[in-house]
Amino acid sequence: MKQVVESLVEGGKASPGPPLGPALGPLGVNISAVVAAINEKTRDFAGMKVPVRVIVDPKTKSFEIEVGTPPTSALIIKELGIEKGSSDARANIVGNLSMEQAVKIARMKRDGMLAADLKAATKEVLGTCVSMGVSVEGKPAKEVQREIDEGKYDHLFEG
Repeated sequence: MKQVVESLVEGGKASPGPPLGPALGPLGVNISAVVAAINEKTRDFAGMKVPVRVIVDPKTKSFEIEVGTPPTSALIIKELGIEKGSSDARANIVGNLSMEQAVKIARMKRDGMLAADLKAATKEVLGTCVSMGVSVEGKPAKEVQREIDEGKYDHLFEG
């Protein structure tokens, strides 16, 4: 029967020490191979805590790694280099996201979203911008969502 080890690791900086080493040791897998694979899969999330699941088959010593993604708000904060979102999103704008950054975040989160396509996923990211007090392309995020519906940014969703 497969064993599952779940952990929260800093993107690209997993180590064989706690919490991974002690949890993986009794399962008999090559811990350094697991850590290297986790670091490879999480390097895009450097500086953020990322949920990771290591699924180990103790008989064959094989393992799979599933990497979750940080919350959309954490990705927006990282992209903008700000401390946190606005405490009053209507009155206080804390940053300005470009459409390219919004699409990049949507691509990262795509697997965990219910959105039908990249366009819809980007609109979900913009919805998070609304509640965080983040403008997009210098405009309120809701206005940019309307522009997406009108097809203004369709060139970003191709490919």
